[in-house]
Amino acid sequence: MEEKKYTSVRKLTDNRFLNLYEMDALTNSGAPFHYYFASRNTQEELPLLTGKPKANGIVIYPVWLKQPDKLVMIRQYRYPLDAWLYELPAGLIDQGETAGQAAAREMKEETGLDFLPYEEGDIAFRRPFYLGAGLTDETSTSVFGFASGEISGRLREDTESIEVLLVDKKEALRILKEERVSLRAAFLLMIFLQAEKEKPFAFLEPVKMDN
Repeated sequence: MEEKKYTSVRKLTDNRFLNLYEMDALTNSGAPFHYYFASRNTQEELPLLTGKPKANGIVIYPVWLKQPDKLVMIRQYRYPLDAWLYELPAGLIDQGETAGQAAAREMKEETGLDFLPYEEGDIAFRRPFYLGAGLTDETSTSVFGFASGEISGRLREDTESIEVLLVDKKEALRILKEERVSLRAAFLLMIFLQAEKEKPFAFLEPVKMDN
């Protein structure tokens, strides 16, 4: 059993979406020090206490149904950067929602489009993964599927400044080379560049391993 590397943890803030925690942590030699991290979880749901990840948010990989060689992206103003960032639609999972339900809701709110999750393929690619464990215990689940309908900003919050884009592979490569891009979008754009129009989700099939 691995040695415990902290003695206690305290919540320092009381915000709706994100809070700062302080740990009484221990070095490898047992010396105490303070470690700080951000979390979207309640103190009772912290992964360091439960031993398992909690599904916090989703990022959406929305193939355009009418033209499967295009991907729906957004260009969004981000306050911490005071700049516009190329991203894929994303958001938080509400209480009682599945990742697919959250994706459909967030897609409608951010873009006005309908979203149909793709449920086939290996489940290993659709589970929660940690985003940046040196800073936060937040997780994100990738949800793949088809987008359709009419683009609209009618359901957006007043704090959201979003431009909706239909991106082909040439534009995706340009974005990766020249623009500010979120890491989640960057990795998924790399996959998009290798995807087939006829089988846009073939990369989700189980990987065949040699014996």
